[in-house]
Amino acid sequence: MAFPGTYNFSYYKGDTSQFVIRPKNSDGSSFDLNGYTANFFIASARGNNPSFRVEAQAVVSAVNDTVTCTILPGVGGTLNAGTYVYDVQITSGPSTIFTLVTGNITVTEQVTGAS
Repeated sequence: MAFPGTYNFSYYKGDTSQFVIRPKNSDGSSFDLNGYTANFFIASARGNNPSFRVEAQAVVSAVNDTVTCTILPGVGGTLNAGTYVYDVQITSGPSTIFTLVTGNITVTEQVTGAS
């Protein structure tokens, strides 16, 4: 496994947004996710004390060796227009942590006001 990948994306406030991560070993084979859990955190800034931080959904499939990350409307509705940072990590016990993807999320307000 290499350093985290970077994926920057735009998000329309209050919508459902989803992406899938397929971690690979250095030889290109699928990384075995059996026994791993995942976290997907969105924050106003990096570091220990951001002014805003929320957890979105991250689901591990050990069958497909994928992590599905989803921003549901309830979480997305808490984001104001602007730019946020995020990390997606997998863990197996307290001593095994890998950050798979990190990046920026640019949030746009809805026209309908449905959030």
